[in-house]
Amino acid sequence: MSDIDRIYASPLEEVTGFRFDEQVVAVFPDMIKRSVPGYSTIIHMIGQIAERYAQAGTRLYDLGCSLGAATLAMRHRINAADVNIIAIDNSPDMIERCRAVLAADSGEIPVQLICGDIQDAVIDQASMTVLNFTLQFIPPTERDAVLRRIAAGTVAGGVLILSEKIAFEDEEHQNLMIELHHNFKRANGYSDLEIAQKRTALENVLIPETLKTHQQRLLNAGFRSVDCWFQCFNFASIIAFK
Repeated sequence: MSDIDRIYASPLEEVTGFRFDEQVVAVFPDMIKRSVPGYSTIIHMIGQIAERYAQAGTRLYDLGCSLGAATLAMRHRINAADVNIIAIDNSPDMIERCRAVLAADSGEIPVQLICGDIQDAVIDQASMTVLNFTLQFIPPTERDAVLRRIAAGTVAGGVLILSEKIAFEDEEHQNLMIELHHNFKRANGYSDLEIAQKRTALENVLIPETLKTHQQRLLNAGFRSVDCWFQCFNFASIIAFK
């Protein structure tokens, strides 16, 4: 059970860059539910995609696993034999809480939990990899290398799920999507102050790019086919086939 997200509810003298620290971990499920439209749908479908694409004798990776939502979704839908899940996050606070979540879970598929940088992760014999709102926190100039490593470590017929907050080339469209997203947050109980301070905290930390940029990068990395399977406002999820 998570606490209610009130991190930005009071005026702050200085809004520092967003970090996945103990304060965020304590409210993370509430924060995600109230901030990311379609998040529960994406998580549910990650489980269904794992059911279809997990191959016997392979690994599934959850890169930037946070509290393990995608890991659990995959764990409870996989039918393939002799598979394991490797879940990685660079936040010690996230890993500590995720370890407790996994310990309380009834799933039988082995999960290896690693506290580390996904940019250093070794991807090997992967039939499915998930980057669920993770790549956006890596500097754009370093994203190609991450995706190339994933593609190189993915078996034939394997898939990558890449969920991201996205940007739009057309200014009018960009402004509309931001407005709709802010309205979504207001409808979920966030004040204008909370929305403004959270946006300041994420500036220069979360760098969104266009769908076209993501799709071309995935093709350049070595995936054979790429398409967007989910979008709500400025949040989207892409599936890439090896």
